[in-house]
Amino acid sequence: MPGILVVDDEREIADLVRLYLQNEGFSVRTASTAAEALAAIRAQAPDLAVLDVMLPDMDGFALCRQIRAEHLFPIIMLTARVEDIDKITGLTLGADDYITKPFNPLELVARVKGQLRRYIRYNAAAPHGAPTQTEEHEVRGLYLSRTAHKCTLYGKEVALTPLEFSILWYLCDRQGQVVSSEELFEAVWGEKYMDSNNTVMSHIARLREKLGEAPRRPKFIKTVWGVGYTIE
Repeated sequence: MPGILVVDDEREIADLVRLYLQNEGFSVRTASTAAEALAAIRAQAPDLAVLDVMLPDMDGFALCRQIRAEHLFPIIMLTARVEDIDKITGLTLGADDYITKPFNPLELVARVKGQLRRYIRYNAAAPHGAPTQTEEHEVRGLYLSRTAHKCTLYGKEVALTPLEFSILWYLCDRQGQVVSSEELFEAVWGEKYMDSNNTVMSHIARLREKLGEAPRRPKFIKTVWGVGYTIE
């Protein structure tokens, strides 16, 4: 039974989310502060966390950053903020998805299920169900192994979330081709791409940061303006 940690200081929201998730067979723990959340994670890491941005002792962005320093399980941010910069901030810090308040609990349940499917199966098959001919990729010192769930750069391991690994694998699997944001999103996330969606851009920025890429002169993930991304 997958375990979900719900972190929200609004008890009514936390209880509502817990009820809907429990009805779907999930084991749910709740926390109302960042300190409680970190203690719960130390006691037993969940399979997925739902984090509110506005917490009394630490904002959800900082909590996300602390979690990502040690854990790779999916994180969904809950935010009352609608500005794109807040959404991008969460994704850049390592969140996998975000939902703005007020939200439909059924949508949240669907997002949780989608993230868990990717987390559990991202290494079992190529993105979007496409067959692959290799279990490894090596590009100028960047090495990916699907069987070992591992990414290294010049021999040093790079900690990637399942989504980040899937994005990088998809690009490496199509080395030399230009992949549009739409194709990348629909292949990796398995959802319909929206023109205003900044999710791909945010995760590419995060990947470049982890790979030590210079923003204006990236060595690995290159932007083809107006078209998409490529690994040459």
